[in-house]
Amino acid sequence: MAEKPEGAPCWADAMFPDVEAAKSFYGELLGWTFGEPAEEYGNYTQAYSDGKNVAAVSPQMPGWQGPPAWSIYFASRDIDATAAKIRDNGGDPMMEPMAVGEFGKMLIAKDPSGVVFGVWQAGTHKGFEKENEPGSFCWAEITTRDAQKADAFFPAVFGYGVKTLEDEAVDFKLYNLGDDTVVGRMKMTGDFPAEVPPYVNVYFAVSNCDDAIATVTKHGGEVHFGPHDSPFGRFAAVSDPQGATFSVIDLETTEGEMPKVT
Repeated sequence: MAEKPEGAPCWADAMFPDVEAAKSFYGELLGWTFGEPAEEYGNYTQAYSDGKNVAAVSPQMPGWQGPPAWSIYFASRDIDATAAKIRDNGGDPMMEPMAVGEFGKMLIAKDPSGVVFGVWQAGTHKGFEKENEPGSFCWAEITTRDAQKADAFFPAVFGYGVKTLEDEAVDFKLYNLGDDTVVGRMKMTGDFPAEVPPYVNVYFAVSNCDDAIATVTKHGGEVHFGPHDSPFGRFAAVSDPQGATFSVIDLETTEGEMPKVT
């Protein structure tokens, strides 16, 4: 499997107070199966869809503060150089680059607008083996109240080109690598509760959005937005029973014309 280009989303994971409950929930929602926990790496556990790597779950670290959250990792060919760019552009490397055995190197950082994200330099673990199909990652949105800071930071660190999605209802940018759009940036509005911090909204593809919502609510999760029909698919923003927020989208059920991009 080829490595992702610099700045492309390449991996997603989350820490949970109850990993077994998370495995049960996402197993039913997304059809995931799980490998054996890696004890030497804090019982980090790979999730698979059709036998392919799609994400991972792990227990929360001792002393961890805050609710569970999905993390997205952006690809880097030189993680030390990326860490320097993060610092030079006002970001906060919350966890400096560290080796994860032969699998690769990682860091965790926060942008000047408060968005926490990861960076991954691939070793033997190249990242997602399946994308844009039911049961796998398909999209990510940097969701922040200070859009100006995010729009200055992320392109400076990862070399994105920036375009605007023409939609009067939202302030939305597209971050591109060449001709490929790899991540979105959405400005949080007053509809977001004040206690919700900036975050990266991770989208997982599902075969039926309404069925996915029914599974979420059946297990005690919440629906925060949607279901909503769009030219990109029918989607909803939800949180799992332990509080981790993400979105589900049926990429095949589309409605309306694609908005103009400038």
